[in-house]
Amino acid sequence: MKSIKTIFLGILFGTILIKSEAVSWFRIQEMFHFESFHMYGIIGSAVATGMISLMVIKKMSLRSFTGEEIIPKAQPLNKYANFFGGILFGFGWALLGACPGPLYGLLGLGYSIIVVPICSAILGVICYALVRDKLPH
Repeated sequence: MKSIKTIFLGILFGTILIKSEAVSWFRIQEMFHFESFHMYGIIGSAVATGMISLMVIKKMSLRSFTGEEIIPKAQPLNKYANFFGGILFGFGWALLGACPGPLYGLLGLGYSIIVVPICSAILGVICYALVRDKLPH
């Protein structure tokens, strides 16, 4: 049952990304060239939704689907890791024209070439897992 909920939420999320044009290469390039507010509005509304959701979770002591209490923890700020990780993520996003979330939506739309970036992203995660203990966290 949990898998069905997860699949349904993934399909819903992908549909929202597609309908809002968040997977559009042209919209992403407009954002990086500061030509349009569209993507900044989507990202800003996502940040606002996340903030409100965290406030509600903390205030109402909500539980997960499995019944566990949700306890949000503050993460330590690592200036160098956040800076260089953000730069690397931004370069990949700008070069590819898509961030990791919409990749699967683009695959669902029939853009089979997107398999290359998906495999590259998975390879990047594997490489990070291999060197994680050697990196300053």
